[in-house]
Amino acid sequence: MSDTVFDLPSSRAADYPGALGPTIGVLGGMGPAATADFYAKLIRATPATTDQEHLRVIIWSDPTTPDRTRALLEGGTDPTPWLVYGARVLAAGGADVIAVPCNTAHAFLPAVVERVGVPLVHMIEQTSRHLAALRPPVRKVGLLATTGTVRARLYETWLATAGIALLVPDSTSQAEEVMAAIRSIKAGKDDRGLLARAARRLVDRDARAIIAGCTEIPLGLETGQLPVPVVDPTQVLAEAVIAHARGGGLN
Repeated sequence: MSDTVFDLPSSRAADYPGALGPTIGVLGGMGPAATADFYAKLIRATPATTDQEHLRVIIWSDPTTPDRTRALLEGGTDPTPWLVYGARVLAAGGADVIAVPCNTAHAFLPAVVERVGVPLVHMIEQTSRHLAALRPPVRKVGLLATTGTVRARLYETWLATAGIALLVPDSTSQAEEVMAAIRSIKAGKDDRGLLARAARRLVDRDARAIIAGCTEIPLGLETGQLPVPVVDPTQVLAEAVIAHARGGGLN
């Protein structure tokens, strides 16, 4: 894939008829429903009473981005060039900060950050900080995520710095419940029972919270189905991006 992207006029700020404020870029399409869900959360989390009080958002939704789990586990096509291209499109469009509402894609973000001059909000880091701030303290959490995210230890590394132990499903539950449910949701089907069963297995192992660590999982797992909190990283990401755009920076 070529690194070149279209150029917008350098006079963008001069030509814009209104006050030019912060613009959020969303590097999405992984998958499309998860991107739409993230944008809806971004809107709901914004303290606005009129259209004009909402933030500007540019969404690059590229569902042709190669499968991230396949790239990590099976030697599949590296999605990095697609991610870099999309981030550059967002930067060229005027994005001041970029959100990536895909957990597994975070395994490839270091290479993207190196090649794009716009800050990217790290969803997994922000989720780990959110868990560390919970009161009473949570010392053991369960993770429902793609096998790629689990094996890349994306959450484990960040949570360890906060003194939080991570529980993941056994291989059977991961394959037959978690991944089966993710594929089902991506195909537009509703299979809530699989995720609830996988989550309850983690609760039985003393998980005090469940991370919905794939952006499809919040679409198929309701908080009321479990006796412990379900932490939605895309909700955490939306709130972190809004804080950054409104001048609060990142924790």
